Amino acid sequence: MLSVPEYEFWFAAGSQPLYGEDTLKSVADDAKKIVEGLNEKGNLPYKVVFKQVLTDADGITKFMKEANYQDKVAGVITWMHTFSPAKNWIRGTKLLQKPLLHLATQYLNNIPYDTMDFDYMNLNQSAHGDREYGYINARLDKRNKVIYGYWGDEEVQKEIADWEDVAVAYNESFNLKVVRFGDTMRDVAVTEGDKVQAQIQLGWTVDYYPVADLVEEINKVTEKEIDAEYEDLKSKYELVQGDNDPEKYEHAVRYQLKQYIAMKRFFERGGYSAFTTNFQDLHDIEELQGLSAQLLMRDGYGFAGEGDWKTAALLRIFKIMTHNKQTAFMEDYTLDLRKGHEAILGSHMLEVDPSIASEKPRVEVHPLDIGDKDDPARLVFTGSEGDAVDVTMADFRDGFKIISYPVDANKPEKETPHLPVAKQLWTPKAGLKQGATEWIHAGGGHHTVFSFTASEQQVADLANLYRANLVEIK
Repeated sequence: MLSVPEYEFWFAAGSQPLYGEDTLKSVADDAKKIVEGLNEKGNLPYKVVFKQVLTDADGITKFMKEANYQDKVAGVITWMHTFSPAKNWIRGTKLLQKPLLHLATQYLNNIPYDTMDFDYMNLNQSAHGDREYGYINARLDKRNKVIYGYWGDEEVQKEIADWEDVAVAYNESFNLKVVRFGDTMRDVAVTEGDKVQAQIQLGWTVDYYPVADLVEEINKVTEKEIDAEYEDLKSKYELVQGDNDPEKYEHAVRYQLKQYIAMKRFFERGGYSAFTTNFQDLHDIEELQGLSAQLLMRDGYGFAGEGDWKTAALLRIFKIMTHNKQTAFMEDYTLDLRKGHEAILGSHMLEVDPSIASEKPRVEVHPLDIGDKDDPARLVFTGSEGDAVDVTMADFRDGFKIISYPVDANKPEKETPHLPVAKQLWTPKAGLKQGATEWIHAGGGHHTVFSFTASEQQVADLANLYRANLVEIK
């Protein structure tokens, strides 16, 4: 399974020397207790580390530089316990290159009417300290996150947790490398894009390799290595021979495992965590990647067909953001336009991630009338039910555009005995007619990331960090 580094988030409280040492000590004590409380609750996916109380421009600048320098730091969380003059934050905030969360909270969740005095008022000034601090972040166009509410509430902690996942995914964007085996599918427009701009803006490195390089790696895989993967496959999935003779079935499955081993080895050697293939460029490969691509996505790799590097990278980012839970490569395939049944049936020729399966996937071998290769093995299953989001990325001359809508996911109304692929049914919550029309008007493509785990807010937060144009269809 692809791992993500053990990131942490630095926490700092804002104040100023005007209130005296006793007040600053109280600010530090309260900030430490908040951080301890956040960590002890166990609702956050990544640890929060209290660093210090920041009171002047030099200290703030030094703190932000250090946060940039430390690779383990995925982002910064700030809290304005008192009134912190925002001019002090300008230089440091401009220098910060990592995600910033402004936690607009208060140490206590109530107003102590019977005991409050001017000392209390001097200490607990988040209500207007947040406005001062928020103004400068808006003025700097920092694209920071603001979470408002009592830090001890589970709702607020869930918001922090979701933001942490987005921030880590954003950081990992700058380590993300996509390998393209072959080019994009000929004559297709939406899968094209500016790879240089993607590296500048999104952090993604996109490299091309000829399919012959992959074939060379495939030929190095030993039968013993395949045997081990075959046993693992049998323990996790149902192997269904069907109408195939045993020799043909086993060869098809083993060849997919051979590709899986070879690609994984190729990725590990080159530091790649996402990849694309293209059925128009298979060289000496015996079968189009089916089971092999599905197993790699199961392991956390990003993937998209037909050379679509944008969707492959986006899938990897979403897998980081969702901890690889119920998040898959998808494609709009066919429609149900009957009144009361309006829906999209999503699939791909072979390559849909088993993380969204509602049943134990079956390993089957069937003909594929495209690619002009041997019958490929693939995982066949039905998707799940529930709330989900469907997201795509397109490249326009004025920038990258992320298009998304929330959907109601369902299982197909009937089995598809003549379509042995993984499949997922869904309907945009805006309605099929409105949702699909707005998607088409926005220029959304047919390849998407489909997730039961990611939220609409996380999609918006990611687009904000990427400075990508966001189209939310609701």
